[in-house]
Amino acid sequence: MILEQAVLPVIPGRETEFESAFDEARQIIASMPGFAGLTLSRCLERPSGYLLLVHWETLEDHTEGFRGSAEYQEWRALLHHFYDPFPVVEHYETVLTA
Repeated sequence: MILEQAVLPVIPGRETEFESAFDEARQIIASMPGFAGLTLSRCLERPSGYLLLVHWETLEDHTEGFRGSAEYQEWRALLHHFYDPFPVVEHYETVLTA
């Protein structure tokens, strides 16, 4: 299992609009092969900051499958105009749990 992490810097004042668009966009990503769940959290200290965590079965399910799909173009159209600057996306695999 791979964990994708993205800190999403939403343009201040557009948080409600972003959350509504993300609610629509999550249906797109949830339909993709290898998708295993996500959480979107809002920062308490910076209300326009969000943390997106997505679980994928493999790295390629995200980097090749989702990002190479027509559905990703829909995702981009719904969400990418909310970010300033554009988020950095990183991938992790579990080393230890408790």
